[in-house]
Amino acid sequence: MRLLIALVLAAFTSAPFSFAQKRPFDAAALLRLQRISEPALSPDGKLVAFTVQSIDLEKNTRPKQIYVVPLEGGSPRLLTREGTNNERPRWSPDSKLIYFTSNRGGSSQIWALTAEGTNPRQITRLSTEASGAVISPDGTKLVFQSSVYPECGSDDACNRKNLDADEKNPVKARVYTSLLYRHWNEYQSKRRSHLLVMDSDGTNVKDLTPGAGDTPPFSLGGPEAYAISPDSTELAFVRNVDAQPATSTNSDIYTVPLAGGEPKKITLSPGGDDGPLYSPDGKYLAFRSQARAGYEADRFRLMVLERASGKTTGLTETLDRWVEGYTWSPDSTRLFFALEDRGRVTLQMIPATGGGARSIINGAASLGDVQFTSDGRTMIYTEHSGSRPVEIYRATSGGGAGVALTHLNDVVLNNSALTPLEELWADSPDKARVHSFIVKPPNFSATRKYPVLLLIHGGPQGAWGESWTYRWNAQVFAAAGYLVVMPNQRGSTGYGQKFIDEVSSDWGGRAYDDIMAVADTVAALPYADPNRMAAAGGSYGGYMVNWLLGHTNRFKALVSHAGVFDLAAEARETEELWFPLWEFKGMPHENPDLYKKWSPSEFVKDFKTPTLVIHGDLDYRVPVGQGVQLFTALQMQKVPSKLLMFPDEGHWVLKPRNSELWYKTVLDWLGEWTK
Repeated sequence: MRLLIALVLAAFTSAPFSFAQKRPFDAAALLRLQRISEPALSPDGKLVAFTVQSIDLEKNTRPKQIYVVPLEGGSPRLLTREGTNNERPRWSPDSKLIYFTSNRGGSSQIWALTAEGTNPRQITRLSTEASGAVISPDGTKLVFQSSVYPECGSDDACNRKNLDADEKNPVKARVYTSLLYRHWNEYQSKRRSHLLVMDSDGTNVKDLTPGAGDTPPFSLGGPEAYAISPDSTELAFVRNVDAQPATSTNSDIYTVPLAGGEPKKITLSPGGDDGPLYSPDGKYLAFRSQARAGYEADRFRLMVLERASGKTTGLTETLDRWVEGYTWSPDSTRLFFALEDRGRVTLQMIPATGGGARSIINGAASLGDVQFTSDGRTMIYTEHSGSRPVEIYRATSGGGAGVALTHLNDVVLNNSALTPLEELWADSPDKARVHSFIVKPPNFSATRKYPVLLLIHGGPQGAWGESWTYRWNAQVFAAAGYLVVMPNQRGSTGYGQKFIDEVSSDWGGRAYDDIMAVADTVAALPYADPNRMAAAGGSYGGYMVNWLLGHTNRFKALVSHAGVFDLAAEARETEELWFPLWEFKGMPHENPDLYKKWSPSEFVKDFKTPTLVIHGDLDYRVPVGQGVQLFTALQMQKVPSKLLMFPDEGHWVLKPRNSELWYKTVLDWLGEWTK
């Protein structure tokens, strides 16, 4: 399968006429794609349930529905039709029911229906809503999340009384006495996320994690934050109990009886521990761990805890890469885990007792969500690349070519001119090798000169990969006629922890040198126009654009989205304070010279490049004042500039109509200065 795809793509790159009947893959095509996620294999190994998000431009919504597809292949079948948010399908142990989260009743609650999509019934009816259900292996219990008043816990009458009182109170002022009072795009309320347990029929609700903290803590992704033991008696979950959560990454794993009781901490790392996963035989608990306190970008290692003795073993100490998701083999002897390496996510296998890792699936793609049938012979997984969105695949557990189970986007993709990602390496001044991905325009001709667009990723501890994205989609920019270059400069993940660490306290140093080395290398390509180069980025990528503003005039246009402009102001306004504390070795009053050295605001007098500034009013990660200050500086310097503000968006632009406007505005701005 992969060989066939590679041959087809090679034919595309060598024969420009093959794109002749296809349309450019523009933002409109991007918004027509069905977004597949959350595959769940039934325990009997017959069906795969999954979530599909579509885009309704007219209503400016992103509805989600649940489908099933036979493991042996066939057409996916839609199960849910009511409500606009049906997600997180989870099977009952007998494979007869699917539990899921839905807003069909007017609020987020846990529902269940049959595998045929019949007899939907509401399980929870909580005033504080419910989501994230996990079903116990014996099928008698459900664990789920609900945002409750700490003094009420699972007492819904108490929660409802407080909700009503808050709603009727004409004073909406907020009072805080500690930090992390707002996070990403919302302010903290009086409520906290707790894990509750109930009987599978919705009765006997109990709070398993009472108290003033949020359990599990906020996460942007990664492995599941809680799991039930195979004997259905215990819950393992992630919690951060530090008194000052705004400065701490020290999450730990705790266990508590499903019947209730005092939680017990079972991990000891000063860094973050997450992703508890019991082995099928119940003897072990796998999890991820970071060794360094306060550093959210430390290497994630795969660990196994022997439950009887409490002994913990690190399985991936010799692998200088981050462990992403993981799953147990059905016989509890091996762990299969996803590993990010040079822009790709591959599947590895390692014995649970330690030893060498073995590659199971490699290729020009990224994969995840691996699950096995009970006999261990077959697995499912999701796969995507820079030229193809997520689909669900089936393969033998020994690896080999996968068979796609879903084809929901074939019509859009087959009628669109998408180009495969290519690779480029450049040498930075300190001899570091810098990897980049390149996307050429459709109908590419080596005899033409193309304008160049450098896309700079955020983080700074992040990376561009052989993966699909709906924000900053390189195919959309390539379809507009740009030679798109995606450098993985210093700080990028997937190239070893040393490469990641070298951006800390050096934001505009080696990373800037890396990007300029990539720009030099690309400018020398015979089909790149060195006189029509632009750069764009968001978050740290926006910071780097702002840094470019004050340090080079080689770009014809720049786009800064949610970019840091004044480092000292950012540190005092942002919410996750562990980040500036690590990156700049303290707060601005403790290390003022370092903040001043790397702050783009110190170089305003050198700003000359036309710049588009984009920001969301609800962005508390990089607060909106950063964008406002940047635009003010540009205007006062009489630099051609434009400000695009989204009053209803945070750090990311998510609403369909806003996304449509974002792409149009960015492309119009780039075209004005490069074409």
